[in-house]
Amino acid sequence: MGERALSALARPTAECSVSLVDDSAMAELNRTYRGKLGSTDVLAFPMTEGRFAAVSPDLLGDVVISAETAAREARDRGRDVQGELALLLVHGILHLVGYDHGTAEARRRMWQKQHVILEACGVRRPTGRKV
Repeated sequence: MGERALSALARPTAECSVSLVDDSAMAELNRTYRGKLGSTDVLAFPMTEGRFAAVSPDLLGDVVISAETAAREARDRGRDVQGELALLLVHGILHLVGYDHGTAEARRRMWQKQHVILEACGVRRPTGRKV
């Protein structure tokens, strides 16, 4: 899925790591790196910023997904877990390549790109909020 998403972004040689963690580990990452309490569904840690940015333009960074939160959100939204995980992976990869959702326009662009990539990867468009 990640390779297909990167190809859809015209970055077929790019790499990123993907980690699935539980809510406890995600809450710790969220607190440490964002100063926020509690778990979240996905975090992205870009390598294209900061002191290691010059290492390689193809090393995008890390995507961390809370499997527990993904399963809960899928159940709450009536979606399958695999589709939810695919959505979160694409969302994280988009953050790694510079997309954000801090404004309404940026959110619209990011959500549209998510939709295009998920369709290209054969994942049915999810319904519901966010990501």
